[in-house]
Amino acid sequence: MLVEDNAGWHRSKKVKITSGIKLEFLPPYSPELQPAERLCKLGDEPLVNNCFETIDEIEELLVKRCQVLSEMKEEIRNLTFYHWLASI
Repeated sequence: MLVEDNAGWHRSKKVKITSGIKLEFLPPYSPELQPAERLCKLGDEPLVNNCFETIDEIEELLVKRCQVLSEMKEEIRNLTFYHWLASI
């Protein structure tokens, strides 16, 4: 089973599904089923409204951002922790 969100490219008729794989789509507007999705804004923050000359520039910026995020444990927990996760 492959679980995907409802992004348009996941539902494209051009996508070929290999036999033996069953697709299951998350319901719309259900970030609690994919907690990591709530981190996108934190990860994307330094990239927004910037222009980069090379991939290396983007990579360097993202490495620095990951280092910052690794110190933001409480903020990340607040974004991704749901009460029902404690019982799993």
